[in-house]
Amino acid sequence: MKHPDVKAFFDEATFTVTYVVSDAANGRAVIIDPVLDYDPASGRTATSSADAIIDYVSEHGLHIDWILETHVHADHLSAAPYIKEKLGGQTAIGASVSAVQNVFKGIFNLEDLDIDGSQFDHLFVDGETFKVGEIDARVITTPGHTPACVTYVIGDSAYVGDTLFMPDFGTARTDFPGGSATQLYTSIQQIFALPDTTRLFMCHDYKAPGRDVFAWETTVSEQREKNIHINDAVSEKEFVAMREARDSQLGMPKLILPSIQVNIRAGCFPEAENNGIRYLKIPLDTV
Repeated sequence: MKHPDVKAFFDEATFTVTYVVSDAANGRAVIIDPVLDYDPASGRTATSSADAIIDYVSEHGLHIDWILETHVHADHLSAAPYIKEKLGGQTAIGASVSAVQNVFKGIFNLEDLDIDGSQFDHLFVDGETFKVGEIDARVITTPGHTPACVTYVIGDSAYVGDTLFMPDFGTARTDFPGGSATQLYTSIQQIFALPDTTRLFMCHDYKAPGRDVFAWETTVSEQREKNIHINDAVSEKEFVAMREARDSQLGMPKLILPSIQVNIRAGCFPEAENNGIRYLKIPLDTV
């Protein structure tokens, strides 16, 4: 199985990891889960995180074919439109994004929002294949955290979004609309069925208690042996009970309200109002 080059960019403000995954033989590449800087106090956006990725791509002479989202993120705004403008590439996400759009169209009363996923250039279905240069890639739908979560398997590596964290931190929450602890268990079994040596890349890291450094790369075998929430010794019943109890104690992510509104639009902002200013909504006593 071919071994793509992987460059990680960690955004400590949102604890998010963006990846540039490339075929060194021909310079073709994809970008996974890019971050747009956002200050919630001022409502201002910036592109320093995305610009670092763009600089890396330019310096290494890479050609971007895809800008991939593992799911509709609730903890950061996507920089996909900005990166597409600068570097090209098609934006893509799992086809079940329409289910997420349908829920949040109602919550935010977004009358102008199409709920067919058409804001993205491509919608991936389970088992669909593509290429990163000459490296084979495929999509595994891995719902549970959200209905639209997917894992991208590229050569000997897989990009799991929020489905898994590092083994010492566990697994994703499942209490968002459309989430399911039972589905998450099933999805993780699909990841665990990949070859033991498959490199797994996380979308986030929060430094588990007792660990002093951020980390985002592990393997299937390490997850199956050591994940504190789900491993080969944990049954579906045990996992679901643990996950649902844990989720009941969690607060909402700090950036969930702005992130969801932007990310269900493939990272695009709402149209400006008649004063030339764009606005995001805060629904009261709802989310």
